[in-house]
Amino acid sequence: MDNSTAALLQDYLCSRDEAVRNEIVLKNLGLVRSCALSLRNMYIKFGDVDDVVNEGVIALMEAIESYDPDKGAKFETYATLKIRGAIIDFVRGQDWIPRSVRKFARDLDNANSSLYNQYNRMPTTAELSEYMEMSEEKLLKCMAEASSMVTLSFEELLYEDNFENHPASAGEATDSAVLREECRRVIAEAIDSLKEKEKQVITLYYFKNMKYSDIAKVLGISESRVCQINTKATLTLKTLLEPYIKGGDQS
Repeated sequence: MDNSTAALLQDYLCSRDEAVRNEIVLKNLGLVRSCALSLRNMYIKFGDVDDVVNEGVIALMEAIESYDPDKGAKFETYATLKIRGAIIDFVRGQDWIPRSVRKFARDLDNANSSLYNQYNRMPTTAELSEYMEMSEEKLLKCMAEASSMVTLSFEELLYEDNFENHPASAGEATDSAVLREECRRVIAEAIDSLKEKEKQVITLYYFKNMKYSDIAKVLGISESRVCQINTKATLTLKTLLEPYIKGGDQS
């Protein structure tokens, strides 16, 4: 957090002056745009970017109101969590995505989990198609269409926690830092376990914030194929990370 934002936040904490709050919002609009762009593959085919940015601005204002520096979190980190969570909630609440696609995404997630538990490994496309009683060709087509829903489900898992649940003592702040580092390690290991093409798509999507169409150009494949790969990779990551994030058995 730059010194000017820190000073403004301290000023607003004491004065609750609307003009000060608006200045903080203006200084952090880039944060909102960054969050909106990083999540755009979830809504770009169905929703308007401006609507998503507006939701992000509202969340930023709420973050300013509720931010407590004594809890040890940086404002940018706290606000980012709030903004991304608000965007995810907004996208989830819209009717942009057809019901059939939503249903397929749920069924695919359930099928993937069931087969993973049965085989103690990630299922193949052939195994998923047999389990879901559809041809591999149809399964791949539906996987491409459902990419945004599967990604949304994964994002919800990653951002379901929030800083308000973490008290502010020095010891707990240290514990939180250790947990974040541990979480990064687990995520890195999960990504490293992906197939090479899946790893490339996830890296370009999450770390380079690229659109599916741009990823397709980089990898020399169709955008539909990128969506299929992203769906499969995201399902894998969700399956591997869900027990850890939700505090389940990691054995």
